[in-house]
Parts: sequence; structure tokens; C-alpha cells
Amino acid sequence: MGRARATIALAVTAALALSACGGGGDSGSGDAGTLNIVGFAVPEAANKAIQAEWTKTSDGKGVKFKTSYGASGDQSRAVVAGLKADYVHFSVSSDVTRLVDAGLVDGAWDDGPNKGIVSSSIVVLAVRKGNPKNIKDWDDLIKPGVKIVTPNPASSGAARWNALAAWGHISANGGTDAQATEYVTKLFANVVSLPGSGRDATTSFIGGTGDVLLAYENEAILATQNGEELEWVVPKTTILIENPGAITKNAHAKAQSFLDFVLSDKGQRQFALKGFRPIISGVDTKGVKGAKDPNNPFPTPEKLLTVQKDFESWSALSKKFFDEKNGIINKIIAASGKSQ
Repeated sequence: MGRARATIALAVTAALALSACGGGGDSGSGDAGTLNIVGFAVPEAANKAIQAEWTKTSDGKGVKFKTSYGASGDQSRAVVAGLKADYVHFSVSSDVTRLVDAGLVDGAWDDGPNKGIVSSSIVVLAVRKGNPKNIKDWDDLIKPGVKIVTPNPASSGAARWNALAAWGHISANGGTDAQATEYVTKLFANVVSLPGSGRDATTSFIGGTGDVLLAYENEAILATQNGEELEWVVPKTTILIENPGAITKNAHAKAQSFLDFVLSDKGQRQFALKGFRPIISGVDTKGVKGAKDPNNPFPTPEKLLTVQKDFESWSALSKKFFDEKNGIINKIIAASGKSQ
């Protein structure tokens, strides 16, 4: 875990230096001001598109942005350590809970109809063009010679979603915890790269590392939009990725308006155009470039797991799977010798 702490320290130092540049962003300022957005790396393109649309509205006119993106866990810890944030957008709810525990976000942040969730996706299996390893589902990932890229759960929320989806492939289909542990152990034995974030994992895979990338569906769509040649498989069993967003207690007065726009039809449309599945019904999802079918970009998986239905809660699963000393997934990765 030493490397993760060092990464966080560097991220905090760089982010604080960035925050020191320029002005604005304090609550109650008389002008349009500046909003400080702190997020995990994957939705950066979508958030930029949403920001551009919001600044066209009367509420958003004249507002500027300072942004910081990185691995979700690292970003959450950086805010606790002093990185200024008006609006946070993380991969997993436990990273917002950390800010609640630190007194930076109101405990009622997830009381609304969206339960604090602002974006969603699913875990998919990204492969090379033509799918040369013939990857069709989870069991193909543990075959000899299959090289997997997935980010590190110590820093990355995406990595945690990937691990839960892999575990659920066994547990949600009649398997025991022992059988799920055996499967995930075999999967990590085939992992050849554990980058710090979901975006770093995508970059590593596009750069030529591995045969399969465990990824957000939207990452695969965005990569295709950007001209990368890859394909992806929606496994029979996958998990609904639900990414939380919240404003901080001392946020700029415009932060709530921005969050409201994020949750609106127009905001969710921008998410959809970048490959995210809208969290509300009625959003136009046609014309999503990079999707297999641009006018039907988000096919329904055969079995879609959720945290609430299949893993109780983030609090429970964090302790069971990702506790630094006793978490099942952390132990598996440590035993594989690939945690550093």
C-alpha cells in the first residue's frame, strides 16, 4: 500500500498547487465565480461537455471551472487532505462517505430520488479488434495465456466494480464464496497490469498491454469515438456501475445549480453521448457515436447485478472485499504478488 499512499501525496501536492492558481470559487462571492470540480478520471470528457452546456444557461453564464481528475480513492483522500472541491464526482459511494466522515459533505447527500447517483454504466470485457482470443464471457478470462488489464482496487473505484462483477459471475449464479474466491484468484493470476485508475488502465490497454481490459462500457465507447480500434463483450452477468456526485458543505453558491443540471435531461443526454447510461428515464440516447448500434447503444444484459440487491451495501462490501488487511480481494491481489 506504500505506492498508493505516495501517489496520493503527490496528487494532493499537485492539486493544491493547481488550486492556488487563479481565484474565485468561495461561497457567497458576488460574481459568477469558479466551481472546483474533483472527480475520478473516467467521466472527465462527459463532465466537460456538461459544463459547456450549463454555461449556456442563465444560471451557468460566466461561471468558470477548475478541475482535478484521477483515481477515485486518491481523489477522495486528496479532498480530505485539503484539495478544494465544490462538486465531487467519484466512482464509488464509499469515496463520498469518506468526505461525510470528515465533515466536508452533508450526511443527507444521498437522500434524493437519485440516491446520490449522477452517472451509471456497466462492466464490459474489452478486447482487441477481431477478438483474437475469442472472449465470450467471464470463464474465458481464466484460460491459460489470456492476459488481463484491470486497475488497482487500492486506488481505483473502477477496479472495485470490476472485481464485484467478477465475483458476481459466480455468486449470483449459485456459487459459494469459496468458489467465487477460487475464480477471482484465477482471474488475478492472469492479470498483467494493475494501473492506478480506470483511465490509466484504458490507456495501458490501448498502448498494447494485455488481451482483455475489464472496463466501464462508456470507456470502450469513448475510446472508439476517439478512433481506437477495440471491441467489447457484454458478459451474461455484469454489474450496474453507479457513480455518486455531491456538493460540499462550503460549496460555491452555484454548485447546487450545477448538480441540478447534471441530473436533468440535458445533463444526462451529455453523459449518454459519451457512453454513460442515463440514470433517469426519458433521456434521448440516439446518436451515440462509437457504440455498436448508435441508435440503441445500451443493450440490456442477461443478468444485471446491483450493489443494493446483490452486495447489501457499500459499507458491507467494502469491509468484506476491500478492507486493507482482511478484504478478500485485497488478500487475493497481495497473494498474487501484483499489488505493487
